[in-house]
Amino acid sequence: MEIKLFLYDILFYMSIYSFLGWVSEVTYHSVKNKKFINRGFLNLPFNISYGFVAAVLIIVLPTLYKNYILQYIVTVITLWIVKSFTELFINNIGKLEAYEYIDEESFSNSIQKISIFILAAVCLVIYTIVHPILFSLNVLLSDIIVTVIALIFGIAVMTDFCCTIYAMRTGHGQNINSKNLTLTKKIAEKIKNSICARLNKAYPGIYSKKHSDKEYIFAKGISFDKLIWVFLISSILGALIEMVYCYALDGFWMNRSSLLYGPFSVVWGAGAVLLTVTLQKFAGKDRKVFLAGFVIGGVYEYFCSVLSELVFGTVFWDYSEMPLNIGGRTNVWYCIAWGILSVVWINIIYPKMSNLIEKLPAIYGKIITWTIVLIMLCNCMLTATAMVRYTERQSEPKQKNTIDRFIDWQYDDEYMEHRWPNMIITK
Repeated sequence: MEIKLFLYDILFYMSIYSFLGWVSEVTYHSVKNKKFINRGFLNLPFNISYGFVAAVLIIVLPTLYKNYILQYIVTVITLWIVKSFTELFINNIGKLEAYEYIDEESFSNSIQKISIFILAAVCLVIYTIVHPILFSLNVLLSDIIVTVIALIFGIAVMTDFCCTIYAMRTGHGQNINSKNLTLTKKIAEKIKNSICARLNKAYPGIYSKKHSDKEYIFAKGISFDKLIWVFLISSILGALIEMVYCYALDGFWMNRSSLLYGPFSVVWGAGAVLLTVTLQKFAGKDRKVFLAGFVIGGVYEYFCSVLSELVFGTVFWDYSEMPLNIGGRTNVWYCIAWGILSVVWINIIYPKMSNLIEKLPAIYGKIITWTIVLIMLCNCMLTATAMVRYTERQSEPKQKNTIDRFIDWQYDDEYMEHRWPNMIITK
């Protein structure tokens, strides 16, 4: 199956990733230095290096369908080539008279600080998990809108490049840069002020010279940041525990992840958050913790089974043949297990996990937390789309649009059944 890409599609994706790359650079330096440093292409709010990398990967990686090792190698090579050309461009621009807005700590130098191999892994994660969401956005937007965005981006980049080079060579670079950079500075200032305001609200005086990042406790108490990390760590541990349990029971390894990518069990992660919020007030009262966990855990497991069947038309566990089951969705024995787990969680696991989370640096902990939120949201959206299409495909295989074609190509029946071998379709 081939996903057709036209020139305006490539320019559209380049504009999106160039802007997102610029925003990420502004965000990083706003957090680090609390000031705007132009990280864009000349006078525009675009970091073209990110756009070029994205364009190459979008064109090349689909031809290496599911060959992740080759995809990774291609990504490393692409980054290295773009890095080299970026250095050459910046060195030449830096020699031009009156040009002051290319910061010496460029995209290419950022790559030197972060291992190119790590950056390649990040790019591959973005291509695999985040890009399908942008692809859906492209499909949902009309061709006219996509074409207009692509043309505006292409014309703006070429115009700015030609005007700036001409102005630099004729000695009028300072004037044209001062005028053209105004919009970019305004956008960057809004981003910087928003980020700094949120950080100062979370950690008052964080940018004061009298304070250091070490004095602030990240995710103190039961906060949003703490719950995000509890969800992440518990979902990974839950998936691994279930894999080991299935191997001990059946003698073979089975994927127990809830999502398309990564070892994440959403049921375990959300369950840990639920137990943390509802049972914390009973800490130290084991009998109450056990009884509350018995009831809450049973209801939660039953609800997850019903929700999965109603939304996706699938069932991932069925206890109908077990004694004392409740509608086949849970049973008394597992409710008892939930009660015991609740006592262990509140008294032993959560306190240690909480202390570990709070040791993260405050500012960078915030950044990593919101990065996790973005990646997990995209992963969840992609998983939900693939599951709905998988269920629909069994009774109505006809593809209605480009998104259906993409999902059928990327996540066909074989892929879905291999990912979730115990999944049962009910619709």
